[in-house]
Amino acid sequence: MKKGLFITFEGIDGAGKSTQINMLRDYFEKKGISVVITREPGGTDIGNKIRTILLDKENTALSATAELLLYYADRAQHINECIVPALESGKYVICDRYYDSSYAYQRAGRGIDISVLDKLNSIVVKDAKRDITFLLDISLASSESRITSRGEARDRLEAEGNTFKQNVREGFLEQARLCPDRIRTINAMQSPDKIFEDILHELNDIKL
Repeated sequence: MKKGLFITFEGIDGAGKSTQINMLRDYFEKKGISVVITREPGGTDIGNKIRTILLDKENTALSATAELLLYYADRAQHINECIVPALESGKYVICDRYYDSSYAYQRAGRGIDISVLDKLNSIVVKDAKRDITFLLDISLASSESRITSRGEARDRLEAEGNTFKQNVREGFLEQARLCPDRIRTINAMQSPDKIFEDILHELNDIKL
């Protein structure tokens, strides 16, 4: 299926994913590489409608199972409409969150059994797997400080309590321990330039 390169960025809110994604896009484009920037949830028109439901802080009655299935509905559409066509055409895809986030947020955060996520991946993801993932890791205190400094209203997940958020962070770190060849953990407490330097260093392991 795949001719392009599939890179994902993960981490708790406030880790600086958007900044690094834009820096990496610029880096590749200067090399003449065609890049698609996308995100989950919301990488398609249908996905953006699902994103609205998932992040609306008024949706306090949304169950953990319904939340999980909405994420995978978004992912199914995203893979078929955006990710696979881009990779098949030889483009580089850089995605802000992918299914490592489900293992962090829905398994570690919500307590959904891992077998459920594994089954959904076998149905939805299939061969649309990442070449490399950058986990931008920051402390919970730094995450909270950065979110607050934005001066924006918090979405449903950003408004969750610290116990949930710490579980999510630990879920990401567990995924990194389980998949050390694919997931590269980057200290996101550094300056943006130093973070990007570390990202490029890790990319040396990938044939570009």
